[in-house]
Amino acid sequence: MRRVTALLVAGMITLVFAPAAAAQSPTSSPDPLQERERILGDATEAAPVGVGVSHREFTTTAESGQVMGDIVEVDLTQPGVRTDLLSSGTVAGRATVAGMANRSGAVAGINGDFFDIGRTNAAAGPAIKDGRSIKAAVPQGRRAAPAVAGAEMDYVFAVGADRVGRVDRLQLTAEVRGPQGNLPVVALNQHAVPEGGIGIFNADWGDADRGKTLCGSDADRNAPCAADRVEVVVRSGAVAAVGPPGRGSVPDDEIVLVGRDQGAESLRSLSVGQELQVDYALVPASGAVPQFAVGGSPILRDGGPTERLDDRYRAPRSAVGVSPDGHRMYLVTVDGRQDDSIGATLAELSALLQEMGIDDAVNLDGGGSSTLVYRGSGANAVTVVNDPSDSSPRLVGNGIGVYLD
Repeated sequence: MRRVTALLVAGMITLVFAPAAAAQSPTSSPDPLQERERILGDATEAAPVGVGVSHREFTTTAESGQVMGDIVEVDLTQPGVRTDLLSSGTVAGRATVAGMANRSGAVAGINGDFFDIGRTNAAAGPAIKDGRSIKAAVPQGRRAAPAVAGAEMDYVFAVGADRVGRVDRLQLTAEVRGPQGNLPVVALNQHAVPEGGIGIFNADWGDADRGKTLCGSDADRNAPCAADRVEVVVRSGAVAAVGPPGRGSVPDDEIVLVGRDQGAESLRSLSVGQELQVDYALVPASGAVPQFAVGGSPILRDGGPTERLDDRYRAPRSAVGVSPDGHRMYLVTVDGRQDDSIGATLAELSALLQEMGIDDAVNLDGGGSSTLVYRGSGANAVTVVNDPSDSSPRLVGNGIGVYLD
């Protein structure tokens, strides 16, 4: 365990580290955080769980109070180290970060994207797990959390098969091809299908009511449900049923198409027995194929903060970022709403990450969702290492897991 002292002045954070050195393998790549610490001061020793993965704590002080936080550092280039999406098993499902980590064998994890809390519980942004496209982004106006300035819903933090972490964008490319032509698709396992659109749901979705995904408008998530809604069940490449939107799990051999407004009209033209081909993929703007991806809002790009970040509202925060070469990933939480930790604004969080030498980073779900777990050396399960603001661990939609194979 370690303690890092910092001074927060006028929204900027200057780190002064207590003595000690973080454990490194002789073959590990240079640690940008360590290089930054040599400029600002010495770091206390990190607590490793294995080569390439370690945990630290830090404390900052500000005029208005103390801020405490935690960092898990991951060397993505180390053999045996891998990352993936943490999940309850379905998009429309929730679990604690510790529960998801322990079930999947992760040695560390952090909560992920904002999610449709209290409704379908599906995450808002895109998600890729083990190289598979799991879900796409809801429209900007249908998000369940305040927007970060300049952040569109399709932004993600991703790690590719090249073992490089990056902030990217994932856009859905999808269509339904049938005897009457092609039908464009605008949603994949989303808690909100855009107005006039068609969405795809498969076994990844879960058993949440698909009819709820056809409610709200692209500008107001609380608007009424679409008047015209329809669902088409596709089984083994052919239309098996046409009817109202349903609920319940989708079998592995089925795909469900749901439509609203003009999308419903197009689907209603299909008839049982017609052959259909359904194709979909999440396409990365960078061209680098992700091994995993989780939705988030960029707050640090190319070593500098993004524009117009909020600097008024302090809260518990979670973030994930990478070194300039993309080879080191940092999972960061800042405690808030506590007697000993007042939290951070988005501008303060961005400044903190910048002072750590992190190059690109996204803000994840915060508040009571902010959770960081870590398996200490010799332990057989992870424990929560930050101080969540809720009275008990919150069930969340997804997260980031770190594994040692």
